[in-house]
Amino acid sequence: MGKIVRAISADGSAFCAAIDSHDIVSEIFKLHNTTNVAGAALGRLATAASLMGSLMKNERDRLTLRVNGGGPGGSMVAVSDHYGNVKCYTENPQFSLPLNAKGKLDVGGYVGKNGFLSVIKDLGLKEPYATASPLITGEIGDDIASYYGMSEQIPTVCGLGVLVVPEQRVKAAGGFLIQLIPPINESALDLIEENIKTMSSVTALLSSGKTVQDIALDGLSGLEPQILDTFSAEYHCDCSRERTESVLISLGKSELEELSNPNGTPVEICCHFCNKKYHFSYNEIRDLLEGL
Repeated sequence: MGKIVRAISADGSAFCAAIDSHDIVSEIFKLHNTTNVAGAALGRLATAASLMGSLMKNERDRLTLRVNGGGPGGSMVAVSDHYGNVKCYTENPQFSLPLNAKGKLDVGGYVGKNGFLSVIKDLGLKEPYATASPLITGEIGDDIASYYGMSEQIPTVCGLGVLVVPEQRVKAAGGFLIQLIPPINESALDLIEENIKTMSSVTALLSSGKTVQDIALDGLSGLEPQILDTFSAEYHCDCSRERTESVLISLGKSELEELSNPNGTPVEICCHFCNKKYHFSYNEIRDLLEGL
């Protein structure tokens, strides 16, 4: 399971949430059979979604991150609940790229930056609340910070990382969000900027033995930070046969008619998020049609 720790400064002017998402990202590599660069990109997006979802106020709230930067990875989606449990998929999990000029996985090249990051919040209202901001680098972390600054006017620092060693084994994965709480305290902003300058990457910190609690507190160093709470999060897909039936019904009568071939093989529906397959026989499709 992943672990999320949230901390706040003594004066309430700044907040930090940090996550160790090693187990979540390892599950992503396993479920989606990704290349290293695809898994790193998807792992960063899922890590960000988990952190952002954990900031939602109500138990039934849901947050979706959708990215399409025009890169070879295609569309990427991550969905998180209020507890930071997350599921995700990428359109092209098998696409590979050489390392970038810094000798690191080329996440920006895989994602691209000619597109948008969309953030959809389902707050239980009639319609979800959706906003979008242009991608800055395609590296995900910078794009999340830019989204908060542009769309929510919240000064934010976002660090995300996935460290992969040979044979597609995830050595470390995690992230943090540091946000200033209005009205903006300029001295807190200066301290956080200094903290970020001296901090190593998330994966370097985790690999060196730092805990997510250490990272959450270090991000707010100098502001007398206090731990708010600590909880677990995991990769969790909530698909079911009943939900899949609802998807089939939503196709409408004409498309269901096309699927109901008495001489054909059963209809197979595969969940994008966990690759679980659901099969529906001719008679089962007919039963769905009779209910329309």
